[in-house]
Amino acid sequence: MASLDDATLAARGPFELFARWFEEAEAAEPNDPNAMALATADAAGQPSVRVVLMKDYDVRGFVFYTNFESDKGRALLANPRAGLDFHWKSLRRQVRVEGPVSAVAAAEADDYFASRPRDSQLGAWASAQSRPLRARAGFEAEIAATAARFEGGPVPRPPHWSGFRIAPARLEFWQDRPFRLHDRVIFTPADGGWRVHRLYP
Repeated sequence: MASLDDATLAARGPFELFARWFEEAEAAEPNDPNAMALATADAAGQPSVRVVLMKDYDVRGFVFYTNFESDKGRALLANPRAGLDFHWKSLRRQVRVEGPVSAVAAAEADDYFASRPRDSQLGAWASAQSRPLRARAGFEAEIAATAARFEGGPVPRPPHWSGFRIAPARLEFWQDRPFRLHDRVIFTPADGGWRVHRLYP
């Protein structure tokens, strides 16, 4: 497994290390290795956390998609900073990410939306995400009406549905060790590269 020894850290930046850990998580985790806790704070500073699915990552950051009118969408539009935490319990590892957030390009969101199952596309139109729902039957009726609306053709991306990218200003790689003597390694941007240092557990 990709370790946090000094030789490994000297040879790899955070994204190469993340790619190795994520590959190992995909092989080890029984469900959703791309699940990550997303922490936001609204305009008043009220924090909130929930689990979302990472749909892409590269050197620009980590991407997930949502309804921009949802609680997390409105929080990020008002206060565009976030924290992420990947917890791979089977591997006893975490990766924490903190940084500024921006919307992905429209073409990028269009491409991802087109790749989703049709029922998921219909749900993005039918769901008034995070707002009160009187009864499940009302939601199901809205899904049926949306299906009829787009019957026989492609489902376009809703204007209120897109993606956010978290650009890391800080990445922490955490590896469990016996007796809680864990490894913690921090990467922060510096002079076009990355500064690396360790933390006490």
